[in-house]
Amino acid sequence: MDRVMKLASERAVVVFTLSSCCMCHTVSRLFCDLGVNALVHELDQDPKGKEMEKALLKLLGRGPSVPAVFIGGKLVGGTNKVMSLHLGGELVPMLRNAGALWL
Repeated sequence: MDRVMKLASERAVVVFTLSSCCMCHTVSRLFCDLGVNALVHELDQDPKGKEMEKALLKLLGRGPSVPAVFIGGKLVGGTNKVMSLHLGGELVPMLRNAGALWL
């Protein structure tokens, strides 16, 4: 859990993913298209990835554990939450407040 929280606080936007997950790619691509330089951490490329995945599952309170998005060091959620925020017009202001977007 400590490693997840440490990584989550390193940048304005951090996305924990698995390289084979299409929804992880979709969420990462959304941030890229919005002009956000997110830190994308692929758990299957990390030797402690399984531990981190379990910690994310605990934090989220349900599966799947990825993608897990942190904005401003706070857990936002997974694909459904991020897409809901985006479609509701709440994601961009959230990104601005975290310093991930300049305009």
